[in-house]
Amino acid sequence: MKIKRNASAQWNGGLKDGKGTISTASGVLRDTQYSFSTRFEDGIGTNPEELIAAAHAGCFSMALSGQLTNAGKPPESIRTTANLTMEKTDAGFTVTAIHLDVTARVPGIDQAAFDTAAQNAKAGCPISRLLKTEITMDAKLES
Repeated sequence: MKIKRNASAQWNGGLKDGKGTISTASGVLRDTQYSFSTRFEDGIGTNPEELIAAAHAGCFSMALSGQLTNAGKPPESIRTTANLTMEKTDAGFTVTAIHLDVTARVPGIDQAAFDTAAQNAKAGCPISRLLKTEITMDAKLES
C-alpha cells in the first residue's frame, strides 16, 4: 500500500522582507501565510516547524490509540503537545529536539502497559521515524 500526500508553498521576495503561503491538497490550509517573522520571531501566521510539530502530535496520538486498542484497552482520550526546538548550529538552523507531552485517559490499564504502548507509539509513529532528531516524551495516565 502506497499513500501519497502533497502540499505546496509559494514564496515572493527576499528572505527577511518576503512573504509566502502554504497550501495543502485537502484544502485545510489554503494560502496560509508564513514569513521570516512567523518562523524566527513572533509574527502572525504559521511556519514549517509548527506544522511539523502539529503533524507529530497528530501522528503520535493516532499511533498510541492504535497500540492501546490492539492491547484491548481503547483510550477515552489522548492529548499530545509536540514541543519542537530549532537552534542555530554550525550547519545552520536545525531542528534539534522534539518533546511529546502526552496525557491519556485509558480505562482499566496499568502504568506499565501504558508506558509500553506509549514507547511503542513514539518509536513506531511514521513522523517519529521520519525525524532524525532526539524525541523525548512525558506520558501521563489519567485516572
